[in-house]
Amino acid sequence: MGRAVLRPDLRVRRQPGDARDRRRAEWAHVAAALGLFATLWWTWIGFALLYNRVGDDTRVADRLFVLAGTVPCAIAATQAHHAFDGHPAGFAGALAGVRLILAAAHWWSGRGKAGVRKITWGYTASAVLFTLSAFTPQPWVFVLWAFALVQEAGFLLLDDGGQRRRGRHGGRDTPRPSRAAKMRSLLAPSGNPGRAVDPGHLSERFGLFMILLLGELVITVGGAALDRPDDDLGYWLALIGGLVLAGALWWVYFTSAAEIYERMLGLSGGNPALAYFLYAGGHLLPAFSLLLVAAGVDLSLHESPPVAGAWFITAGLTAYLMGTRVFSTQPRKWYMNLLQFAALAATVNLALLRHVLSAPAVVAVIAVWAVGSAAVSARVRNGVLEDLSDNPASFFRTSERDPEA
Repeated sequence: MGRAVLRPDLRVRRQPGDARDRRRAEWAHVAAALGLFATLWWTWIGFALLYNRVGDDTRVADRLFVLAGTVPCAIAATQAHHAFDGHPAGFAGALAGVRLILAAAHWWSGRGKAGVRKITWGYTASAVLFTLSAFTPQPWVFVLWAFALVQEAGFLLLDDGGQRRRGRHGGRDTPRPSRAAKMRSLLAPSGNPGRAVDPGHLSERFGLFMILLLGELVITVGGAALDRPDDDLGYWLALIGGLVLAGALWWVYFTSAAEIYERMLGLSGGNPALAYFLYAGGHLLPAFSLLLVAAGVDLSLHESPPVAGAWFITAGLTAYLMGTRVFSTQPRKWYMNLLQFAALAATVNLALLRHVLSAPAVVAVIAVWAVGSAAVSARVRNGVLEDLSDNPASFFRTSERDPEA
């Protein structure tokens, strides 16, 4: 999937033109790839939540729905590059097909369960929108996609039966809550038990998805190392540095972020809005960051690598650290926030070493930096878990002076 979404970046560097124009085109492709990845991401989330709430993967029918869904998903992956060329019809049609399968799966598996009918009709509406987008000129096709994804987020996780807009006493409007109050509301159990999610199951599914993306990085490292003509110093720096980088990213997620997120969702009783904040929406950036890192490694470890390769790696690593929130704790003194900002800025600018070091050496330096980040995140993790036991809202850095506390 990663190669299908980000592979067009490799074509940009071969196009003639000014270097500044090429760099602009490279990052424009990254932004477009993020949009394509979001559509595939929400497709996968639909199946994850199906089996989290109403599905049963021990039933033959439910297994068949998963197998049926792999067909249009595979077609979408093979058609992704056409979307970059301005021909998204095949990609959009495949996404429409998989949403019809999701609608049928929810209707079949959730018969007699409250709220499932809304999800069925919601996926049907998304299928219609993606079908229409196949015949819609750009840029309106992307507007339809964005609308479809937003409404999917609404009926899957963010809909609370109108309680956000109306008060519970006589239906009258209530004052707009503060940010701190909104954050604390994420820790309250859902008013509709049927919409609650299973924290352990959801954490496991997202963990498996992150492993697949980390595997993309490992495969990229191995393939790029094999393409080098000689087993010289650059070969070993590329191979060992890339694998160490993948291991550090694995450590950051599974020893820090994964455990913290599962603990948070468990403390909330499976609040679906918190599941969106931590997983469905919260994991989008770090998941895509792994693909960006893999693309950067792929570019950096070949002969005559472009400068953009190093920037892809450092930008991806920075976004990964920010997206996983592994350095987030309770409210801290200002100089600690400044130190964190400086560390993230330094992470991005490691790409400047490309002007004095070879590309494989830069990958090795970034890998060492990632190992240090993993060590720091492991140390922060212990404090975060202790604070969550006493005050779960500390994760959001809500102010102790909030009048609504």
